[in-house]
Amino acid sequence: MNIVLLEPEIPANTGNIGRTCVATGTKLHLIEPMGFRLNEKQIKRAGLDYWNDLNLIVYDNYEDFLKRNNYPKIYMATTKAAQAYTHVSYEPDCFIMFGKESAGIPEELILTNKENCIRIPMMGDIRSLNLGNSVAIVLYEALRQNNFQGMSLEGKLQLYSWDDLN
Repeated sequence: MNIVLLEPEIPANTGNIGRTCVATGTKLHLIEPMGFRLNEKQIKRAGLDYWNDLNLIVYDNYEDFLKRNNYPKIYMATTKAAQAYTHVSYEPDCFIMFGKESAGIPEELILTNKENCIRIPMMGDIRSLNLGNSVAIVLYEALRQNNFQGMSLEGKLQLYSWDDLN
């Protein structure tokens, strides 16, 4: 899986998303300009000690991202989409893009990719969810559709086995 953040602005959100990507074996793509530098303390704090394990690629701009990834199919998460994120079938190596916190994905990109635009349903006049939460919601649906390939599906107790609890 591939998560793409278009011009992220808040380092703690990106750090949190980076940690989610490490936990799920997902590649994180960051498209400049960003509202922070990658060496900022906030990004490392949110990503904890996982940041060094992150599969991360940074791009100069959107066109650089498209070229270096051979113009991939991109699912664009936006509050302006007509279909819910659960109504598409995610490929194991798909790209899921999220826009910057203050403005989302620009409408000109949405209009040229409208069949791949997805939204998380919300109540009333709520503008949007936190970026880190949105990434986790959509990413885990995509992973679920692909049977959590390569991921551990069973938790392990440290002092007991599950059989001891019966």
